[in-house]
Amino acid sequence: MTRVDFYQLSRDPVDITVAKLARKVIQAGERLLVVSGDPSQREALSRVLWAQDGAAFLAHGMAGSPDDARQPILLSDSAVATNDAGMAIIADGQWRDEALAFSRVLLLFDAAARDGAAQLWRRFAADEAIDNRIFKQDETGGWREGA
Repeated sequence: MTRVDFYQLSRDPVDITVAKLARKVIQAGERLLVVSGDPSQREALSRVLWAQDGAAFLAHGMAGSPDDARQPILLSDSAVATNDAGMAIIADGQWRDEALAFSRVLLLFDAAARDGAAQLWRRFAADEAIDNRIFKQDETGGWREGA
């Protein structure tokens, strides 16, 4: 069964949200694939993962290098985990069915993508092989399930 978590962005931008979620994934001892079809977004995500406002940086790499398999976090334009990740974050809000190969997928979307996310939610709700959940950000920056 694949778990798909829908994260509706409201307070923090996508790069900050990816960094927060990536830190939790790494702290749990997991590997992560971050997917975006936009090369400039992948570059921006990379800068934020390295910076981390004084916190320990999040080691990562861009897909397509000989070191992909060694990366705890891999940034890619496709949902194929050449770093053997079990979890994926879809940062650009564009669902890819290949992501269903992961044990858990976090789909980030903003208000502009809400209708598409709602359609995808209904599709997954009808599929017994998918456990879908919704998370919304509160005013303090935390995430609440089912809000």
